[in-house]
Amino acid sequence: MHDQLVALVNLMIERGVQYQDAVAEFEKRFIKRMLENSGGNQTKAAESLGMHRNTLSRKLEELGLDDRPQRSPRKK
Repeated sequence: MHDQLVALVNLMIERGVQYQDAVAEFEKRFIKRMLENSGGNQTKAAESLGMHRNTLSRKLEELGLDDRPQRSPRKK
């Protein structure tokens, strides 16, 4: 795995991928895969990722991975 990661980093550098883009893409794919492994259960995925469920929920929204319909504001 180490050699694959080194090769990927070298390729990304050669192609001019910016650090922030690389980190964001890794984070997005890692979280997406953990969600798949947990059958879409965000609580289980959050536990596997070592973060609070609310943190994962915010991350999903930030990364555009939250496919749940947005709640409409409550009427007063």
